[in-house]
Amino acid sequence: MSEGRPCPLCDADGGALVWRGEKLRVIRAQEAGFPAFYRVVWTAHVAEFSDLSAADRSHCMEAVTVVEQCLRQHLAPSKINLAALGNTVPHLHWHVIARFDWDSHFPAPVWAAAQRPGPAQQEAAVRALLPALESALRARLDAALSVA
Repeated sequence: MSEGRPCPLCDADGGALVWRGEKLRVIRAQEAGFPAFYRVVWTAHVAEFSDLSAADRSHCMEAVTVVEQCLRQHLAPSKINLAALGNTVPHLHWHVIARFDWDSHFPAPVWAAAQRPGPAQQEAAVRALLPALESALRARLDAALSVA
């Protein structure tokens, strides 16, 4: 990484690995209060989406789309949040976050101040659905991206 600083997304997966392809990986982030917070992480160290070729941009966005579709299908969230900020970690990664109108921050961003305590029972119910979601996600990513 530039300026001699280590890159946490080059040095480690960055969360619970769900799927890994040649060009990117999908991880579930360990973000308290947000059990369905995923990241699509580009393998090579690039800072910006525009650093990718047109084909690689398409490949990356296909992965983001598949993650979003699986979250919607399996969890029926109130909204999906997509973000590619990279201000703290300038390594290309997309946040794909299932949001619920009951979560502690909704409708504000997950990085804003909490508006209410997180409902442990509802968060646990979402976590219980993740194994089936992630199994379907792996199959969909294999089908969509393995040959690309």
